[in-house]
Amino acid sequence: MTIRKRLARTAAGTLILLAALISVGLTAPADGPFTIDVKPVFLRLDPEALADSRASALGLDIDIRIGEVHLHFAWSAVPMAALTTSDCRPATSGCQPAPSSTKDPKRLL
Repeated sequence: MTIRKRLARTAAGTLILLAALISVGLTAPADGPFTIDVKPVFLRLDPEALADSRASALGLDIDIRIGEVHLHFAWSAVPMAALTTSDCRPATSGCQPAPSSTKDPKRLL
């Protein structure tokens, strides 16, 4: 058996094993020893998420539990925390206006 054939069979076996684990985890009962829970998130604007800069829209929350180990992954297509650049507001005294990126038209002539 060539190395190429052996690698192909190993890759195919690994993909089959991953697909089986994912399907078993998704269909397992919530109190089982191995569960995968996927929840769609349309909009998360609760006070805790805003305080932790986790506000998001159009995302997924994935919880994986293996025995006593609990893993949580969150993905968002539109992270709201990234939309704010700084806490500087024009009404505050320490806020400097951003420099203009346009050139003075008098200098161009």
